[in-house]
Amino acid sequence: MKNYTVASLAKSIDHSLLNPILTDQAMIEGVEIAKKHQVASVCIKPYFVSMAAEILKGSGVAVGTVIGFPHGGHMTSIKFLEAQQAIHDGATELDMVVNIGKVLSGDWEFVEMDLRAVVNVCKARGAVSKIIFENCYLEDKHKLKLCEISERIGADYVKTSTGYGSSGATNEDLKLMRANVSSKVKVKAAGGIRTLDHLLEVLDLGVARVGATATVAILEEAAQRFNHP
Repeated sequence: MKNYTVASLAKSIDHSLLNPILTDQAMIEGVEIAKKHQVASVCIKPYFVSMAAEILKGSGVAVGTVIGFPHGGHMTSIKFLEAQQAIHDGATELDMVVNIGKVLSGDWEFVEMDLRAVVNVCKARGAVSKIIFENCYLEDKHKLKLCEISERIGADYVKTSTGYGSSGATNEDLKLMRANVSSKVKVKAAGGIRTLDHLLEVLDLGVARVGATATVAILEEAAQRFNHP
């Protein structure tokens, strides 16, 4: 295990604020939590990006949001516009869901075109792109093909899950994804990572970021265990 600190662990976390029942006040509180604990980013519902950007201005915490969430079935033109709007509103990290049905249909030409549209917006505007596979619905052959496409189009991250599928990140999937993209592409784990031990476990598999709602509990446990920031 690497030598982690509370601060370094915080910078591995994208604090997730995507639950559909979160009120405006709950999201403000969530953004303030992210700011207090100096996590890597918040991943917030699209309509709230501009508010999050205002709260986090100058804090060093990035604003992220989702594109085509949670099933990836939006028209490509809408995903493209979503990405442009999000960046205009202040997002610097975009987590885009693949068109799951198209992946399962094996329509790889469409899948690549769909993903490339958003990744190209990110490249042009200096934003970070993350491709959400939603592995719980896929076979390994689909995951491998998505790794190949993500690498080819220049995505910054491949990500396991939305956190709203039938299951989340598994160690097997994380190992597969890490082994099948180059060092240029990072891996993000999402879905079900709620404890410090689980966070440490996935980081040791080569994960660079984790989507989490249990951020406070994880970092408080880290502070107690490590007894240093």
